[in-house]
Amino acid sequence: MPSIDLSQYKAPKAKPGPGKVNWAEVLNRDISFGGSDLPDRRKEAFYAGLSMLLLSGIDLRMAFELIVTDEASGKDKKMFSMIKSGIESGSALSDAIKAAGKFGDYEYYSIRIGEETGKLGEVLAGLAAYFKSKIRQRRKVISAVTYPLIVLCTSFGAVFFMMKFVVPMFGDVFLRFGGKLPWITALIIRISGFIDAWSLYAILFLLIAAGFLFAAKEKPWLRKTSAKLVLRVPVVGEIVRKIYLARFANTMRLLVGTNTPLLRAIGLVRQMIPFYPVESSLARVEQDIMRGESLHQSLSQFGFYPPRLIQLIRVGEEVNRLEHFFEKIAEQYTEEIEYRTQTISTVLEPLIIILLGIVVGVILIAMYLPMFQLSNSF
Repeated sequence: MPSIDLSQYKAPKAKPGPGKVNWAEVLNRDISFGGSDLPDRRKEAFYAGLSMLLLSGIDLRMAFELIVTDEASGKDKKMFSMIKSGIESGSALSDAIKAAGKFGDYEYYSIRIGEETGKLGEVLAGLAAYFKSKIRQRRKVISAVTYPLIVLCTSFGAVFFMMKFVVPMFGDVFLRFGGKLPWITALIIRISGFIDAWSLYAILFLLIAAGFLFAAKEKPWLRKTSAKLVLRVPVVGEIVRKIYLARFANTMRLLVGTNTPLLRAIGLVRQMIPFYPVESSLARVEQDIMRGESLHQSLSQFGFYPPRLIQLIRVGEEVNRLEHFFEKIAEQYTEEIEYRTQTISTVLEPLIIILLGIVVGVILIAMYLPMFQLSNSF
């Protein structure tokens, strides 16, 4: 393979003209709220690029030279330069990545296993595939529910505006005319009065409740209660359950595929999936495995894991092909999630519009009905 002169390597950088925005880049950008970890999309690109370079025969130091040179973000460039310096000073890639403080324990451990087994390129490719699958799943769910949520919020805003401002105007007119109002008109006016009197208090209560929940979000009792409530919501609960089952299977596939000991793999998965039913169950599974139980036996005592998943894991343990079965489980649940979310989106959009039309129609009829009665009396 011909040598590469890194001193001559310059990454081409496209400079958009003034006033021009690259909307494709904006829409694909990960949103960060100051978290310490590198965003998933950046991790996927990093692992994919590094694995490609290593598998093509380039050594680790030269690969990081290319990555640092090609990096446009100043903050990430500094981080990759720090990793490169650690490698040049004799540290292993896993230790250099851990020192950077932007990567999780499961990534560190997977990379270390790859270094010990001589399969670093394959492990990095597996990490890239994991993050790609995670990002794809998240984007599918978000894209499926975004439009229905926008329509729902717009509908709620329109109804609130009518009840808060339009209905009281009609109510004042009817009050001046006097006479008995139709029951539906009187009901709508009473509801409008209730909203007018209590809307400010309701908003204040919601803000206080949101602040309390945000402050207590790490409390075990709140995480346990919120998880139970979410899982009991029809349709939504089943989708949430399958999302975390797919993530569990995908992560186990990655770790088992790098020959990570099962007990250590369970501990890493427990740390990286912040959902109470998964965390609490895997804490028990760790203890059971230390006592000599198999994985499928331990998981079977928790209702969160469906029987079919348990049976597939049992077969995987018997034939010593856990990685293959975890991969199939993750693929199956990912496909089911995409199908369910797309179906919900397809059904909700017209349903919300129909309900909005009915509510607005009832309000308008209630407001104009007294006028029709008044015109008929002359």
